[in-house]
Amino acid sequence: MTESIQLSKGKSAYFASDSHLGAPNHEASRVRERKLVNWLDEIKQDAEVIFLLGDLFDFWFEYKTVVPKGFVRILGKLAEITDAGIPVHFFVGNHDLWMKDYFQKELNIPVYHKPQVFKINDKQFFIGHGDGLGPHDKGYKRMKKVFTNPFCQWLFRWLHPDLGVRLAQHLSVKNKLISGEEDAKFLGEDNEWLVQYAKQKLSEQHYDYFIFGHRHLPLNIQLKSNSQYINLGDWIKYFTYGKFDGKEFLLDNLK
Repeated sequence: MTESIQLSKGKSAYFASDSHLGAPNHEASRVRERKLVNWLDEIKQDAEVIFLLGDLFDFWFEYKTVVPKGFVRILGKLAEITDAGIPVHFFVGNHDLWMKDYFQKELNIPVYHKPQVFKINDKQFFIGHGDGLGPHDKGYKRMKKVFTNPFCQWLFRWLHPDLGVRLAQHLSVKNKLISGEEDAKFLGEDNEWLVQYAKQKLSEQHYDYFIFGHRHLPLNIQLKSNSQYINLGDWIKYFTYGKFDGKEFLLDNLK
């Protein structure tokens, strides 16, 4: 079901992805966290709605009574924003796909595990993190089947959090399929698997904008005269974000 959002006069929809808080270490992560918090503090003045497209954390796993230590500033800022009546939508990425109901219960933020369609003003937005979509990404698709397998999650849950989190953080940094290092270069439009995925979806139904993260590259590709593919980049190297003011979509970076 498509959710409709009507922007008020002077208000905009904002989009960001791939902050990977927690990596590569506490010190570097804290610097990026402050930048993200400051950005959220700035945009809340004219934000009608905010979309976070995954990999906010470099690792996240929700035990029944435990969540990973840290991230107090970003979680507090998100709580402040939703308490002020500004809706936030979160799409899980490949690093934080083990989200359950913590965000919903504590922050009033809906969490999506699959792409969703939103109608913002009169434009159709197809929104998702982007992992595992399209004709390629086969190695990750196999890995994701393991990660999302209920039995594998049950086994991992039996690890003490100190051990489980440390193991997962090690794999996140060392495994290129998980870390995203293999997604760091532009492959050319014909070889960009998310572009191919968007074109396939476009052949079935019209969308004005396809908004993804995951690739860590800020990209704006015209699919048709009235349809664009946007990749939001990241908050590691580029510090880019998307803004839709009701008329046009702007891919911008933190000044």
